[in-house]
Amino acid sequence: MITQELLEDALKYGKCFVRNGNTASYIPELQRVNKYQLGICAVGMDGEVMEAGDSRVPFTIQSISKIISLILAIRDRGADYLFHDKVGVEPTGDPFNSIIKLETKTRPFNPFINAGAIAVASCINGDSSDEKFERFLSLTRKLCNNETIELNENVYRSEKETGDRNRALAYYLKASGVLEGDVEECLDFYFKMCSVNVTALDVANLSGLLANHGCCPATKEALIESQSAKAIRALMLTCGMYDGSGEFAMTVGFPAKSGVGGGIAVSLAGRMGIGVFGPALDEKGNSVGGIKMLEFLSDRLNCQLF
Repeated sequence: MITQELLEDALKYGKCFVRNGNTASYIPELQRVNKYQLGICAVGMDGEVMEAGDSRVPFTIQSISKIISLILAIRDRGADYLFHDKVGVEPTGDPFNSIIKLETKTRPFNPFINAGAIAVASCINGDSSDEKFERFLSLTRKLCNNETIELNENVYRSEKETGDRNRALAYYLKASGVLEGDVEECLDFYFKMCSVNVTALDVANLSGLLANHGCCPATKEALIESQSAKAIRALMLTCGMYDGSGEFAMTVGFPAKSGVGGGIAVSLAGRMGIGVFGPALDEKGNSVGGIKMLEFLSDRLNCQLF
Protein backbone atom coordinates (compact mmCIF):
# COMPACT_ATOMS: atom_id res chain seq x y z
CA MET A 1 0.00 0.00 0.00
CA ILE A 2 1.32 3.43 -0.93
CA THR A 3 1.85 5.98 1.84
CA GLN A 4 2.82 9.64 2.06
CA GLU A 5 6.16 8.65 3.56
CA LEU A 6 6.83 6.30 0.66
CA LEU A 7 6.10 9.05 -1.88
CA GLU A 8 8.45 11.42 -0.05
CA ASP A 9 11.18 8.77 -0.04
CA ALA A 10 10.66 8.13 -3.75
CA LEU A 11 10.98 11.87 -4.41
CA LYS A 12 14.26 12.07 -2.48
CA TYR A 13 15.60 9.09 -4.43
CA GLY A 14 14.55 10.50 -7.79
CA LYS A 15 16.19 13.86 -7.11
CA CYS A 16 19.58 12.15 -6.95
CA PHE A 17 19.40 11.42 -10.69
CA VAL A 18 17.90 14.61 -12.13
CA ARG A 19 21.28 16.12 -12.90
CA ASN A 20 21.88 13.35 -15.45
CA GLY A 21 19.07 14.53 -17.73
CA ASN A 22 18.32 17.54 -19.93
CA THR A 23 15.19 19.35 -21.05
CA ALA A 24 13.84 18.89 -24.60
CA SER A 25 16.22 21.10 -26.57
CA TYR A 26 14.44 20.76 -29.93
CA ILE A 27 11.41 22.70 -28.61
CA PRO A 28 12.73 26.12 -27.51
CA GLU A 29 10.01 26.76 -24.91
CA LEU A 30 10.64 23.38 -23.25
CA GLN A 31 14.39 23.90 -23.19
CA ARG A 32 13.89 26.91 -20.88
CA VAL A 33 12.12 24.89 -18.14
CA ASN A 34 13.94 24.36 -14.83
CA LYS A 35 15.15 20.77 -15.13
CA TYR A 36 15.48 20.31 -11.37
CA GLN A 37 11.73 20.32 -10.77
CA LEU A 38 10.33 16.96 -9.69
CA GLY A 39 6.93 15.89 -8.40
CA ILE A 40 4.69 12.86 -8.00
CA CYS A 41 1.03 12.25 -7.23
CA ALA A 42 -0.96 9.06 -6.58
CA VAL A 43 -4.74 8.67 -6.79
CA GLY A 44 -6.36 5.62 -5.21
CA MET A 45 -9.47 3.83 -6.38
CA ASP A 46 -11.39 5.54 -3.56
CA GLY A 47 -10.35 8.96 -4.86
CA GLU A 48 -7.75 9.57 -2.13
CA VAL A 49 -4.90 11.81 -3.32
CA MET A 50 -1.30 11.78 -2.08
CA GLU A 51 1.41 13.96 -3.54
CA ALA A 52 4.99 15.12 -3.02
CA GLY A 53 7.28 17.72 -4.55
CA ASP A 54 6.28 19.77 -7.60
CA SER A 55 3.00 17.93 -8.18
CA ARG A 56 1.03 21.15 -8.81
CA VAL A 57 3.52 22.79 -11.19
CA PRO A 58 2.02 23.18 -14.70
CA PHE A 59 3.81 21.55 -17.63
CA THR A 60 2.76 20.68 -21.15
CA ILE A 61 1.18 17.27 -21.56
CA GLN A 62 3.01 16.45 -24.82
CA SER A 63 2.75 12.73 -25.72
CA ILE A 64 0.52 11.84 -22.78
CA SER A 65 -2.11 13.65 -24.86
CA LYS A 66 -1.98 10.66 -27.22
CA ILE A 67 -3.98 8.68 -24.66
CA ILE A 68 -6.78 11.25 -24.79
CA SER A 69 -6.79 11.69 -28.57
CA LEU A 70 -6.95 7.89 -28.93
CA ILE A 71 -9.98 7.75 -26.60
CA LEU A 72 -11.65 10.46 -28.68
CA ALA A 73 -10.85 8.78 -31.99
CA ILE A 74 -12.17 5.44 -30.73
CA ARG A 75 -15.43 7.21 -29.83
CA ASP A 76 -15.64 8.82 -33.26
CA ARG A 77 -14.50 5.97 -35.52
CA GLY A 78 -14.42 2.78 -33.44
CA ALA A 79 -11.45 0.67 -32.38
CA ASP A 80 -11.81 -1.81 -35.24
CA TYR A 81 -11.44 0.91 -37.87
CA LEU A 82 -8.49 2.62 -36.16
CA PHE A 83 -6.47 -0.52 -35.43
CA HIS A 84 -7.24 -2.17 -38.78
CA ASP A 85 -6.89 0.73 -41.21
CA LYS A 86 -4.85 3.47 -39.51
CA VAL A 87 -2.41 2.25 -36.85
CA GLY A 88 -1.06 -0.97 -35.42
CA VAL A 89 -0.49 -2.01 -31.82
CA GLU A 90 3.16 -3.14 -31.90
CA PRO A 91 6.29 -1.46 -30.47
CA THR A 92 8.77 -0.12 -33.01
CA GLY A 93 12.16 -0.13 -31.32
CA ASP A 94 12.79 3.22 -33.03
CA PRO A 95 12.72 6.79 -31.65
CA PHE A 96 9.23 8.30 -31.26
CA ASN A 97 9.73 10.71 -34.19
CA SER A 98 11.32 8.23 -36.61
CA ILE A 99 10.16 7.98 -40.22
CA ILE A 100 12.10 4.80 -41.05
CA LYS A 101 9.30 2.26 -40.60
CA LEU A 102 6.89 4.27 -42.77
CA GLU A 103 9.06 3.51 -45.79
CA THR A 104 8.48 -0.23 -45.46
CA LYS A 105 5.10 -0.29 -43.71
CA THR A 106 2.94 2.74 -44.43
CA ARG A 107 0.62 2.21 -41.46
CA PRO A 108 2.33 3.47 -38.23
CA PHE A 109 3.19 0.69 -35.79
CA ASN A 110 1.21 2.12 -32.85
CA PRO A 111 -0.73 5.25 -31.80
CA PHE A 112 1.88 6.39 -29.27
CA ILE A 113 4.67 7.24 -31.70
CA ASN A 114 4.35 10.60 -33.46
CA ALA A 115 3.36 9.15 -36.84
CA GLY A 116 0.65 7.03 -35.22
CA ALA A 117 -0.67 9.89 -33.12
CA ILE A 118 -0.85 12.18 -36.17
CA ALA A 119 -2.78 9.51 -38.06
CA VAL A 120 -5.17 9.11 -35.10
CA ALA A 121 -5.57 12.90 -34.83
CA SER A 122 -6.71 13.03 -38.45
CA CYS A 123 -9.56 10.64 -37.59
CA ILE A 124 -11.11 12.83 -34.90
CA ASN A 125 -14.34 14.50 -35.98
CA GLY A 126 -14.38 18.26 -36.53
CA ASP A 127 -14.57 20.70 -39.43
CA SER A 128 -11.42 22.56 -38.36
CA SER A 129 -8.42 22.23 -36.06
CA ASP A 130 -10.16 24.61 -33.63
CA GLU A 131 -13.27 22.44 -33.45
CA LYS A 132 -11.20 19.30 -32.95
CA PHE A 133 -9.18 20.98 -30.25
CA GLU A 134 -12.24 22.22 -28.38
CA ARG A 135 -13.55 18.66 -28.26
CA PHE A 136 -10.13 17.40 -27.15
CA LEU A 137 -9.81 20.09 -24.45
CA SER A 138 -13.29 19.38 -23.12
CA LEU A 139 -12.51 15.67 -22.84
CA THR A 140 -9.12 16.36 -21.24
CA ARG A 141 -10.73 18.48 -18.54
CA LYS A 142 -13.27 15.74 -17.87
CA LEU A 143 -10.77 12.87 -17.74
CA CYS A 144 -8.35 14.85 -15.56
CA ASN A 145 -11.16 16.16 -13.31
CA ASN A 146 -9.97 19.75 -13.80
CA GLU A 147 -12.05 22.36 -15.64
CA THR A 148 -9.21 24.94 -15.59
CA ILE A 149 -6.88 23.08 -18.00
CA GLU A 150 -5.86 25.38 -20.88
CA LEU A 151 -3.61 25.61 -23.91
CA ASN A 152 -0.07 26.92 -23.39
CA GLU A 153 0.07 29.38 -26.28
CA ASN A 154 3.84 29.90 -26.12
CA VAL A 155 4.62 26.20 -26.34
CA TYR A 156 2.04 25.73 -29.11
CA ARG A 157 3.65 28.48 -31.21
CA SER A 158 7.13 27.10 -30.47
CA GLU A 159 6.12 23.58 -31.56
CA LYS A 160 4.37 24.82 -34.69
CA GLU A 161 7.39 26.88 -35.73
CA THR A 162 9.92 24.08 -35.19
CA GLY A 163 7.88 20.94 -35.98
CA ASP A 164 9.41 20.15 -39.37
CA ARG A 165 9.96 16.47 -38.63
CA ASN A 166 6.29 16.07 -37.69
CA ARG A 167 5.37 17.81 -40.94
CA ALA A 168 7.48 15.32 -42.84
CA LEU A 169 5.71 12.45 -41.08
CA ALA A 170 2.29 13.95 -41.78
CA TYR A 171 2.89 14.53 -45.48
CA TYR A 172 4.32 11.03 -45.84
CA LEU A 173 1.18 9.64 -44.18
CA LYS A 174 -0.99 11.73 -46.51
CA ALA A 175 0.87 10.47 -49.57
CA SER A 176 0.40 6.91 -48.33
CA GLY A 177 -3.35 7.35 -47.90
CA VAL A 178 -3.27 6.99 -44.10
CA LEU A 179 -3.84 10.58 -43.00
CA GLU A 180 -7.34 11.94 -43.55
CA GLY A 181 -8.21 15.52 -44.45
CA ASP A 182 -5.94 18.57 -44.72
CA VAL A 183 -2.38 18.01 -43.50
CA GLU A 184 -1.83 21.48 -42.03
CA GLU A 185 -5.20 21.45 -40.22
CA CYS A 186 -4.32 18.08 -38.71
CA LEU A 187 -0.87 19.27 -37.66
CA ASP A 188 -2.27 22.44 -36.11
CA PHE A 189 -4.57 20.33 -33.95
CA TYR A 190 -1.74 17.93 -33.12
CA PHE A 191 0.55 20.75 -31.96
CA LYS A 192 -2.26 22.19 -29.85
CA MET A 193 -3.16 18.93 -28.15
CA CYS A 194 0.49 18.40 -27.17
CA SER A 195 0.70 21.93 -25.75
CA VAL A 196 -2.02 21.73 -23.10
CA ASN A 197 -0.88 22.57 -19.57
CA VAL A 198 -1.45 19.94 -16.88
CA THR A 199 0.01 18.99 -13.49
CA ALA A 200 1.12 15.69 -12.00
CA LEU A 201 -2.23 15.68 -10.16
CA ASP A 202 -4.11 15.95 -13.47
CA VAL A 203 -2.06 13.11 -14.94
CA ALA A 204 -2.69 10.99 -11.84
CA ASN A 205 -6.44 11.57 -12.21
CA LEU A 206 -6.29 10.43 -15.84
CA SER A 207 -4.21 7.42 -14.86
CA GLY A 208 -6.59 6.58 -12.01
CA LEU A 209 -9.51 6.63 -14.42
CA LEU A 210 -7.77 4.08 -16.63
CA ALA A 211 -6.83 1.99 -13.59
CA ASN A 212 -10.46 2.07 -12.44
CA HIS A 213 -11.62 0.57 -15.75
CA GLY A 214 -12.93 3.86 -17.14
CA CYS A 215 -14.64 5.22 -14.01
CA CYS A 216 -13.44 8.40 -12.31
CA PRO A 217 -12.21 7.46 -8.80
CA ALA A 218 -13.35 10.82 -7.39
CA THR A 219 -16.84 11.10 -8.93
CA LYS A 220 -17.50 7.40 -9.73
CA GLU A 221 -18.75 8.51 -13.16
CA ALA A 222 -18.12 6.10 -16.05
CA LEU A 223 -16.27 8.20 -18.64
CA ILE A 224 -14.85 5.61 -21.05
CA GLU A 225 -15.61 1.99 -21.82
CA SER A 226 -13.82 -0.63 -19.74
CA GLN A 227 -12.57 -2.33 -22.92
CA SER A 228 -10.98 0.92 -24.11
CA ALA A 229 -9.25 1.39 -20.75
CA LYS A 230 -7.89 -2.16 -20.96
CA ALA A 231 -6.59 -1.66 -24.51
CA ILE A 232 -4.90 1.62 -23.58
CA ARG A 233 -3.20 0.08 -20.53
CA ALA A 234 -1.87 -2.69 -22.77
CA LEU A 235 -0.49 -0.14 -25.25
CA MET A 236 1.05 1.83 -22.38
CA LEU A 237 2.91 -1.26 -21.22
CA THR A 238 4.27 -2.23 -24.64
CA CYS A 239 4.69 1.15 -26.38
CA GLY A 240 4.25 3.94 -23.82
CA MET A 241 7.88 4.75 -23.02
CA TYR A 242 9.07 5.17 -26.61
CA ASP A 243 12.00 2.90 -27.51
CA GLY A 244 12.69 2.48 -23.80
CA SER A 245 9.45 0.57 -23.23
CA GLY A 246 11.07 -2.86 -22.95
CA GLU A 247 13.66 -1.77 -20.41
CA PHE A 248 11.00 0.08 -18.41
CA ALA A 249 8.79 -3.03 -18.38
CA MET A 250 11.69 -5.05 -16.99
CA THR A 251 12.87 -2.57 -14.34
CA VAL A 252 9.53 -1.04 -13.30
CA GLY A 253 6.79 -3.25 -14.75
CA PHE A 254 4.02 -0.62 -14.80
CA PRO A 255 1.84 0.39 -17.78
CA ALA A 256 3.03 3.96 -18.44
CA LYS A 257 2.95 6.76 -21.01
CA SER A 258 5.57 9.48 -21.03
CA GLY A 259 5.86 12.89 -22.65
CA VAL A 260 8.84 15.12 -23.42
CA GLY A 261 7.38 17.80 -21.14
CA GLY A 262 8.58 15.53 -18.33
CA GLY A 263 5.30 13.84 -17.49
CA ILE A 264 4.65 10.14 -16.98
CA ALA A 265 1.19 8.61 -16.57
CA VAL A 266 1.11 5.25 -14.74
CA SER A 267 -2.01 3.09 -14.50
CA LEU A 268 -2.13 0.09 -12.17
CA ALA A 269 -5.43 -1.67 -12.76
CA GLY A 270 -7.61 -1.82 -9.66
CA ARG A 271 -4.95 -0.17 -7.50
CA MET A 272 -3.99 3.41 -8.35
CA GLY A 273 -3.09 6.00 -10.92
CA ILE A 274 0.23 7.86 -10.69
CA GLY A 275 1.28 11.13 -12.27
CA VAL A 276 4.92 12.19 -12.44
CA PHE A 277 6.58 15.45 -13.48
CA GLY A 278 10.31 15.80 -14.06
CA PRO A 279 11.47 17.73 -17.15
CA ALA A 280 15.05 16.39 -17.12
CA LEU A 281 14.94 13.71 -19.84
CA ASP A 282 17.13 10.78 -20.81
CA GLU A 283 18.32 10.19 -24.39
CA LYS A 284 15.03 8.48 -25.26
CA GLY A 285 12.82 11.36 -24.12
CA ASN A 286 11.70 9.96 -20.76
CA SER A 287 11.91 11.71 -17.38
CA VAL A 288 15.11 10.64 -15.60
CA GLY A 289 13.89 11.47 -12.09
CA GLY A 290 10.42 10.19 -12.89
CA ILE A 291 11.67 6.75 -13.91
CA LYS A 292 13.83 6.51 -10.80
CA MET A 293 10.89 7.39 -8.55
CA LEU A 294 8.81 4.70 -10.24
CA GLU A 295 11.62 2.15 -9.92
CA PHE A 296 11.74 2.95 -6.20
CA LEU A 297 7.99 2.49 -5.80
CA SER A 298 7.96 -0.71 -7.85
CA ASP A 299 10.65 -2.19 -5.63
CA ARG A 300 9.02 -1.12 -2.35
CA LEU A 301 5.43 -1.98 -3.27
CA ASN A 302 6.25 -5.22 -5.09
CA CYS A 303 3.31 -4.62 -7.43
CA GLN A 304 4.82 -4.77 -10.90
CA LEU A 305 2.99 -6.93 -13.41
CA PHE A 306 5.84 -9.43 -13.72
